[in-house]
Amino acid sequence: MCDYSLMTVPNRLAQEGEELVAHRFPTGSLGLACPADLKRAAAPPPSRHTFWRAVKEFFNPPKLAPVAAVCIPPGARLRLEDIPVRLQHEFSVGPAEDVTFTQITAAVNSYRDAVRFANGREVRLQELREGQRVRVLDLSVAEDLDLERLRVERAEFTYHLR
Repeated sequence: MCDYSLMTVPNRLAQEGEELVAHRFPTGSLGLACPADLKRAAAPPPSRHTFWRAVKEFFNPPKLAPVAAVCIPPGARLRLEDIPVRLQHEFSVGPAEDVTFTQITAAVNSYRDAVRFANGREVRLQELREGQRVRVLDLSVAEDLDLERLRVERAEFTYHLR
């Protein structure tokens, strides 16, 4: 789904056919985001720059909606593109590969989101490079989610934040 470190970031579920990119969120973790959301967040809001408007914006900067993390269910099929040469050599893969999204552990407070290549090798999302492109191919093969387990994990995470 989304790593524990992205629980405090607004998030949404992925859609089939969607293009995503690896993005470093304010939590410091790498996750998936929609390029349009990133572009919107990076673009300054249009405004007339009068002296008083500049003073007002200095003391009260405009609020931008945060970029949402896009969550992928385990078992979903993805197309990983722009795979760095280092990872190509390390995992014996090409520059673009079809992968299966998986979770490598159920441990609380650990990075668990990963992708599994056709050769069985797995790489955590944290090891991808920022800006790497991902296409959501198929969500219908996603494993059944244990929603109760996810609620418990989220409650534990919230408890640890206090």
